[in-house]
Order: sequence, then structure tokens, then C-alpha cells
Amino acid sequence: MLFNNHCRGYQRIGENITKGVPDRHEAIDCYRELNKGMYGDLGDPLVGTNKWPTDPPNFKKVMEEYLVLCTELSRKIMRGIALALGGSIDEFEGKIAGDPFWVLRIIGYPGVEGSPNNDIGCGAHTDYGLLTLVNQDDDKTALQVRNLSGEWISAVPIPGTFVCNIGDMLKILTNGVYESTLHRVINNSPKFRVCVAYFYETNLDAVISPLDICIKKSDGNKKLQTAVYGEHLVSKVTTNFAY
Repeated sequence: MLFNNHCRGYQRIGENITKGVPDRHEAIDCYRELNKGMYGDLGDPLVGTNKWPTDPPNFKKVMEEYLVLCTELSRKIMRGIALALGGSIDEFEGKIAGDPFWVLRIIGYPGVEGSPNNDIGCGAHTDYGLLTLVNQDDDKTALQVRNLSGEWISAVPIPGTFVCNIGDMLKILTNGVYESTLHRVINNSPKFRVCVAYFYETNLDAVISPLDICIKKSDGNKKLQTAVYGEHLVSKVTTNFAY
């Protein structure tokens, strides 16, 4: 097992736990690298360097370039959301996401032999931060999203596109105007499925509270409580793995 401080490296099938149930996937997990003391005690559980595979030899270079592109795209999406909410284009910058944290998971879901068995590749959950960009195989439908009626709807892959999930911090910031997406993965294909999930987060030490522009949309009522993103992330990371 290659985990470094709970979160970085290779994760075997069954080592990721969602609500007490082992998930049927394996993954390579990478986090924005932190040095001890960068955020005081808050960031210490995430201190460390990523463990990139050495084969193929250009893997690290390619993925780091991919991370830069995903960060730029996510920032542009957040600026669009800010304008849609009636705020300024930089509403989410500065103390909220001027120095954004990120997480990258390269996830493999084994195929099934014989008839579909509905094994949970990843149990129902919401993501922790602002946005998630999911780059999934074009020929395998496995990601499911729960709609307002409580039904599970397949997110059928569209070649050349990302699935974009909304996370917990964006839900708080918008006072519930944007709902954090409950989703799960069930791979009933006989083929191995791969997806790359990039999580665009707030500043690690950001104190997240509903924005004034979003409270006004709710007749002045603050519906959601304040959270510290780093505390929220660490609480999830330290309970989502089997060691």
C-alpha cells in the first residue's frame, strides 16, 4: 500500500469506504502538495508529496499539465456562476478561492463477469469543494446522479465533454441556490472503466459562509451554516479509507 499521510498514492479495491461500505474501485490519489506549517495544524494531516507512477515515464508531466488546464477551466466556470448569481466576476476569488486547493483521483472500476450485478463502484456521496470535472470513458455508462424526485439518472458519456458536479462548499456559498450533487457509480460493463476526477476547491483555510448576494435571493434568510473547508476535507479524508 502506497498511501502517504492518509491520502496520496495507490489505493487498492475496497480500501475506499463510502458510508461504511467498501467501494469496488482502485485509484491513484493526488492532492495539492503542502509543507508542514503552511496552514498551521489545519493542513498538517495533508502534508506530503504525491506518488506518481514512474511507468509510463512521462505520466507525471502529462498529469501536471492536465491539472493546470483543469484549474484554469474551473476558475472560468466559477466566474460564470458568479455572474449568473448577480455578483461580480471575481466574487469567488480572494479569500474564498484565490489560492485554490485541488484533489485529483484517477479511478479504475473493474468490469463485471456474466450478468450485471449492480455492485457499487462508488457509493452515493456529494463532493467536498466547489466543482468537480469528471473525464469518463466515452463507451461505458456508470455514473448516476439522483434527481429532485429521488430517481437515479445515468450520466451518459458525451464524447469530448466533462461531467461537472457541484460540491458542498458551493452549496454553502450560494445558500442552497446551487445544490451539491448526490451521485454514485455502478459499472455493469464487462470492460474496465477509467475516469479522471479533478476537484476544484476553495482555499484550504477558507471560512465558507453564504454570500450576501445569495442570502438576498432567500429573502434575507441564511439557510446554511458556516464551515471551514480544510476541516471539512480532513474529516472526510481521515474516515474514507481502510488502513
